[in-house]
Amino acid sequence: MSLYPSLEDMTVGKLAQAQVQQPQNPMALTASPAVVVSGGLYPSLEDEYMGLELTQYRAQMAPVAGTALATRSNSGAVTGVANVGIRRAEIKQGIREVVLCKDQKGKCGLSMFAASKGVFVSFVAKASPAAIGGLRFGDQVLAINGEIVAGYTSEKASKCITKAPAEKIMLAVRDRPYERTITVQKDSSNHVGFTFNNGEIKNIVKDSSAARNGVLTDHYLCEVNGQNVIGLKDKEIGELFSESPHTVTITIMPTFIYDHMMKNMGSSLRKQMDHSIPDV
Repeated sequence: MSLYPSLEDMTVGKLAQAQVQQPQNPMALTASPAVVVSGGLYPSLEDEYMGLELTQYRAQMAPVAGTALATRSNSGAVTGVANVGIRRAEIKQGIREVVLCKDQKGKCGLSMFAASKGVFVSFVAKASPAAIGGLRFGDQVLAINGEIVAGYTSEKASKCITKAPAEKIMLAVRDRPYERTITVQKDSSNHVGFTFNNGEIKNIVKDSSAARNGVLTDHYLCEVNGQNVIGLKDKEIGELFSESPHTVTITIMPTFIYDHMMKNMGSSLRKQMDHSIPDV
């Protein structure tokens, strides 16, 4: 089963596949040039579809002789192969190990929040050991130096960090289970099709890429192309969208979960969050 970054990629991919798989009809070769033979379930590829200008993607849609169509989850005729924003925003399945140390003040630059019998990263300070180690808002911490923290309170989990040796703190982490990524395409006006206020998505534009790809209201923007935007002003977030390439990948979290995780964090602390661009 093929996976696509966005609905636009899936649509264009299926159109291309339908044309490749369309059987040659000898009778059609002798038909009048004015007659267009349809490709079956899918319409023929024109210069515009779903509000997208397809001309610029024709070279990517054209199949290479002897090769199969791409089935990678991070490739598509619209998004392109190995899109950097998608790679930066990727929420990987499985468990990863993160090794931290403490700074000169004995801190890791990390705050945690307990919810649903789990422990989650709620704050990563800029240029801190936690940021350098690759921890991100919403990551679930499963174990600290081999100690399982399921069911721990925020305070008890934090004490595990405090009592840990300064030179080596081993964390078992699951990537952001309460978050999901959505890849959207900009329209001719350089918009992706939704509005937000204080980082919360408020309105979805009808027939926009955001609407087609399942962006929902009552969700908070956590990342844009993998870069954390929590604590940034709406104007600053808007600039990231404006500077982004045609394809934009957003990471969102339901509002009720976001509010629960952030309820004890002041606005001044949010501004100290790490907003660096992740390595890929």
